[in-house]
Amino acid sequence: QVQLVESGGGLVQAGGSLRLSCAASGRTFNSYAMAWFRQHPGKEREFVAAIAWSGGSTYYTDSVKGRFTISRDNAKNTLFLQMNSLKPEDTGVYYCAASSLGSTVVGPTTTHPTALYDYWGQGTQVTVSS
Repeated sequence: QVQLVESGGGLVQAGGSLRLSCAASGRTFNSYAMAWFRQHPGKEREFVAAIAWSGGSTYYTDSVKGRFTISRDNAKNTLFLQMNSLKPEDTGVYYCAASSLGSTVVGPTTTHPTALYDYWGQGTQVTVSS
């Protein structure tokens, strides 16, 4: 069992930055690939970024490439998402997730990404005003 708790969300103006954190506890954090998802009001949860257990491999959805950076600190059991140049369409609840499938989830998948993750946090709200 892995428990995930997100923090760092808030209200920011367009063009601003936020850094999300996800604290993990329970089973060995560094054995899981990790990811960030987001959910806009009234829409399905969507994939944002993923990172391999070692941190050596990352993958982003096209809409955040060059603006967001996913990273992890295995010594502190923490996942991060640095979000720069934020846009109003980045507004949503952001969730961190853990996958036991390893590096296979760090890239394009034929399966809907949400089905590949075993554990989820409760989410943190990000609101970007125009």
